Amino acid sequence: MTPHVDYGPQDALLVVDMQNDFCEGGALAVSGGSALVPGINAQIETARHGDALVLASRDWHPVDHVSFTHRGGPWPVHCVQDTHGAAFHPDLVLPDDAIRISKATAFDADAYSAFDATGLGGYLRDRGIRRVVVCGLAMDVCVQATAKDALEEGFEVVLLGSLTEPVDPQGRERCQEALEQAGVEVRA
Repeated sequence: MTPHVDYGPQDALLVVDMQNDFCEGGALAVSGGSALVPGINAQIETARHGDALVLASRDWHPVDHVSFTHRGGPWPVHCVQDTHGAAFHPDLVLPDDAIRISKATAFDADAYSAFDATGLGGYLRDRGIRRVVVCGLAMDVCVQATAKDALEEGFEVVLLGSLTEPVDPQGRERCQEALEQAGVEVRA
């Protein structure tokens, strides 16, 4: 079941990293990633009807990015710019006017949060946004970092718990509790 959110013009729905490499068959697949797409599409449609801003973040790594294992980083090669793996899931229905945020685009710097060196916080404040609703992949990595940074930027934050999956399924409750303690509202 899709969580219910009453969206308005002071809200932003932020879909985090729903990319091929993070879904089944990808280089860094999260179990259950592809199954999130229909619920996220429904959420996008609801947000648009409420005149909310729709945004989608993506890892957009250069070849030889510092986070890759062969460079000493923790991850296999994934989400390299302009590759199939970096593309949004083919069934994700992003409206043409959705704002796309590319992160971790420098060779020598990693970024987990959609707010990390992107200017997103200032952009949202300029648009009058007060609340950021977050979903996508992965709950215990980029979704968590994005939600925490949104709080630090001064926004109210809602995490759509049923529209995110963790890399480590055993860590779901721990991650949710940490986000709630930080001030994120988690909706099932």
